[in-house]
Amino acid sequence: MMTDIDPTALAVFIFFMVLVTVMGFVAARWRRPKTLAHIDEWGLGGRSFGTWITWFLVGGDFYTAYTVIAVPALVYTVGAYGFFALPYTIVVYPFVFMVMPLLWRRAKDHGYVTAGDVVHGQYGSRALELAVAATGVIATMPYIALQLVGMTAVFKALGLHGEFPLAVAFIILALYTYSAGLRAPALIAFVKDIMIYIVVIAAVALIPAKLGGYANVFASADAAFQAKGSGNLLLGGNQYVAYATLALGSALAAFMYPHTLTGIFASNSGNTIRKNAVMLPAYTLLLGLLALLGYMGHAANLKLDSPNDVVPALFQSLFSSWFAGFAFAAIAIGALVPAAVMSIGAANLFTRNFWKAYVNPQVSDAGEAKVAKMTSLVVKVGALLVIIFLPTQFALDLQLLGGIWILQTLPALVFGLYTKWFRAPALLTGWVVGFFGGTYLVWDAGWKPLHMVSLGDTSFTVYTGLLALAANIVVSVILNAVMPARATARA
Repeated sequence: MMTDIDPTALAVFIFFMVLVTVMGFVAARWRRPKTLAHIDEWGLGGRSFGTWITWFLVGGDFYTAYTVIAVPALVYTVGAYGFFALPYTIVVYPFVFMVMPLLWRRAKDHGYVTAGDVVHGQYGSRALELAVAATGVIATMPYIALQLVGMTAVFKALGLHGEFPLAVAFIILALYTYSAGLRAPALIAFVKDIMIYIVVIAAVALIPAKLGGYANVFASADAAFQAKGSGNLLLGGNQYVAYATLALGSALAAFMYPHTLTGIFASNSGNTIRKNAVMLPAYTLLLGLLALLGYMGHAANLKLDSPNDVVPALFQSLFSSWFAGFAFAAIAIGALVPAAVMSIGAANLFTRNFWKAYVNPQVSDAGEAKVAKMTSLVVKVGALLVIIFLPTQFALDLQLLGGIWILQTLPALVFGLYTKWFRAPALLTGWVVGFFGGTYLVWDAGWKPLHMVSLGDTSFTVYTGLLALAANIVVSVILNAVMPARATARA
């Protein structure tokens, strides 16, 4: 991949980055409330987003720059196994349709802002609330850092090296997020998603034509996998269970993250969420098309330093400079939108479930908003420092753990929507088993999110997150059944 500066591509890239920066600051006046000095307004957009805004916002923070970079990179490396993201994003929307309107109603009726608020309101346990909130913050930090990995690939293709471009981009992001809160990424998401759709449709329509058609794309990918002795166009028989459990576990975890829940809580009604669950699979089509770019990288005979370079290299080598700059801008903006929502979600958790719970229970509405704003800045700086001072592989390993960790909050957050049978001590113990047990299994497997399970003479590989969740639920059920109600009522 060329890493020299292309003036045309860079100029187009800068134009669109300036455009979204202006939009970020203008967002403070978009649908302007009486005051932004309230966490409902700054952190949730006044809970007023309708169907279209929610569709762009949730799609914008669910399909990130790292998704655009990482999914094709995984397909480029391992082939069919990388397509687990497709069934995962199909399974997730029925879950959203059934569960999230109930969660939204609970939050709306009681003024809850975070998952921690919902858990404390349901069970009255500060310990369980803190566990859920801390898990959310810890799982989100590497997720934000990985948006920087996506941006790094783009800056590299543009010929911009070092940490300075990343620092500038995140300083600007921090400033307009501080000013406008959730309204900034919600407004920018319109531009980001439209740009991504244009880029992907152009890629899947034009790149195969330049590479001899899809038959040649698949044949080239198959030849490359056979030559290196790993990867395949089709799943092997020993991959079926791993593929299915990874897709299911990822789907259950996806809307437990603070940034996706923030988009849900910002909606104006449960019906808006249901409509979005019906409409959001359009992004699954987009993701499937994106994944095919991994195969196209083999057909284009790209020389890559890293699989993460496959998408930028395709646009750089097969398109004109101006469209390459447009594509790079789309990917970079695709990092800024989710990074903003992630930092806001983490800031809301810290403010409501740590600062207000333990430091200043009497904090005013304006004080809450101020703490959340400052925390969002700290979160962005922390993510930037992770990328600058720690190896990228460290962030990748943490992100693998992040999905397993956040999945362990599902029982505490979701079960209470349907039954009052569960009590806090049992759920907290289940969380401890799932959180630390899952972490150990990943560490023991050499930082791989899959674990070998043997049943008699049969062995198969299962997603570690689902194993940890199963242990979490079993422990919660058993303890809740055997512990006296009087003991648990004091939790």
